[in-house]
Amino acid sequence: MTTIQVILAIVSGSIVGFVLGLLGGGGSILATPLLLYVVGVQDPHVVIGTSALAVAVNAYANFIPHARAGHVRWKTAVYFAIPGAIGAYFGSFVGKLIPGNQLLFLFAVLMIVMAVRMAIPKRKKDETDEVGEQVHFLRVVVIALLVGVLSGFFGIGGGFLIVPGLLIATKMPMIAAIGSSLLSVGTFGLTTAVTYSLSGLVDWWVALEFVGGGIIGGIAGVFLAKRLSKRQRVLNYVFSGVVMAVAIYMLFINAEALNL
Repeated sequence: MTTIQVILAIVSGSIVGFVLGLLGGGGSILATPLLLYVVGVQDPHVVIGTSALAVAVNAYANFIPHARAGHVRWKTAVYFAIPGAIGAYFGSFVGKLIPGNQLLFLFAVLMIVMAVRMAIPKRKKDETDEVGEQVHFLRVVVIALLVGVLSGFFGIGGGFLIVPGLLIATKMPMIAAIGSSLLSVGTFGLTTAVTYSLSGLVDWWVALEFVGGGIIGGIAGVFLAKRLSKRQRVLNYVFSGVVMAVAIYMLFINAEALNL
């Protein structure tokens, strides 16, 4: 790698970390386009394997303070993480078989879905714990398998799918769903990274630089989030617009993969 690429990897990681710290999620969806179009990693499969590793490390790092604060429902988190990891394994296996351009095209479609979802105002939920919290474990396992497959296939953490999945399957408060989801995000990413690394599809140095930048960016994002908390909806709109623009660009340059 050149010095410029090292700097770009650190900066790109800091962008992802900053968005995660500022908005509490969604930043990892930018890891793939940043590594591909900014850092200059040419193989889409290497990009996905590397970003999966970076996402896993960042997720585990953020999981620790949530666990210390009591925001993790351990039984539900484990029930979600284990079958989801199985789904991530099969998803990553299939993803490696798909041609790079086709995979990026489908990834861009996923980005558009996420951008639209982020732009939709969230309904406020009661943040207090409910006595006798209800958990439908069969529903948790089914949702975990589906989310795990998508996570492994695209090399993403899947937090934006895991959180609503936990809310659907349980009556836990939002903060508990966010904290519990991070165990799955890290586990799914690690599973995907391992399967890709066994095929030689992880750039370890880029991942290290990306994670280092992500830690710095995350600290800055959390710091700024406390001062812009009243403008959270505006920030979500801006970020969803950025994701949509990047997705449209990716659709355009990879459209030939589907003979469009």
